[in-house]
Amino acid sequence: MTLRLPDAAGGLRRYEPRAEPFVPHAPGTPLVSRTVYAAAHVVADPLADAGPGAPAAVDWDATLAFRRHLWSHGLGVAEAMDTAQRGMGLDWPAAAELIRRSAAEARSAGGRVACGVGTDQLPDAASPEGAALTVADVRHAYEEQLALVEESGARAVLMASRALAATAQSPDDYLETYAHLLRQAAEPVVLHWLGPMFDPALDGYWGSADLDTATRTFLDVVAAHPDKVDGVKISLLDAAREVDLRRRLPRGVRCYTGDDFHYPDLMAGDEHGFSHALLGVLDPLGPLAAEAVRVLDTGDVTGFRALLDPTVPLARHLFGAPTRFYKTGVVLLAWLAGHQSHFTMVGGLQSARSLPHLARAYELADGIGLFPDPKLAEDRMRTLLALYGVTGE
Repeated sequence: MTLRLPDAAGGLRRYEPRAEPFVPHAPGTPLVSRTVYAAAHVVADPLADAGPGAPAAVDWDATLAFRRHLWSHGLGVAEAMDTAQRGMGLDWPAAAELIRRSAAEARSAGGRVACGVGTDQLPDAASPEGAALTVADVRHAYEEQLALVEESGARAVLMASRALAATAQSPDDYLETYAHLLRQAAEPVVLHWLGPMFDPALDGYWGSADLDTATRTFLDVVAAHPDKVDGVKISLLDAAREVDLRRRLPRGVRCYTGDDFHYPDLMAGDEHGFSHALLGVLDPLGPLAAEAVRVLDTGDVTGFRALLDPTVPLARHLFGAPTRFYKTGVVLLAWLAGHQSHFTMVGGLQSARSLPHLARAYELADGIGLFPDPKLAEDRMRTLLALYGVTGE
């Protein structure tokens, strides 16, 4: 049976779904050559009366079940970060609960988890209260969240802060804020640089819109406290800049790629080194990506690339502009793959991508065998099409 899928030109075309999925080998030994975190999405409660702007309503059972799925394949989970709609539907009270629950589940399952530390309990910078914030207020908000993550037993990821971007007057404000936090941190943290393509409010982070200048400030933070930095996560979608930056890191500080366009190249590396990974695209790619890393563990770079390179067109599509809405495609694929029973997102973000975009995401994912049950994915895609008035073969 064929599906009629919409295209970007406003027409319909026929697509023959794949009959057989890609079947990864059963997870065996842990991943050893690369440290790999999948930034995981949250599953909304579809029965909650919670529209845009309302407190987030999360289906905790389904959300934690998805994390167990990732851990079962040997991946770590990056929790309460951008992929979990942090600041785009997931408010701080829900994020705090997510951190507590996920960290406890990780201890039970023997999984690895790193959790986002931000400042999203502060008022929006555009509000009168937000406009009155100081750098000291931002630091205190960071401290509150860092304490919660450390109390949960998870590794902390110091995320970029919209409030700091709005209040900082110079690179020195960034240097002083991060130095204060790193001195306080009980364990080494991951520093996260999220570019404005993911969040426009972070434009000019590290005190400059010039990326060369911003990179120098970022590296100054790391160089001043290398014993407190496990690694850095770079999400700029600029492979050359990431390679240059990772070569300038102090010995022992890892580079975690956050580049959802160039991750096979960056993870494979070169004669000077390689990137580990902390990626939103690993949410849908989990089992396949884990198998690719296990192949890489044997020294087989060609085999690693043969598995992971075909996933790049899907990643580039999901993270296409406006990039911040990539979460919609990620959750669509989780529904089609059977990891949740509905296509609903906190904040109503399921409406953020067009039907042609979603249809192309389905086609690319199906083409690489990403769905454990291709027939279920086909049936669910057919249901989605029907909701938009597309019926028939």
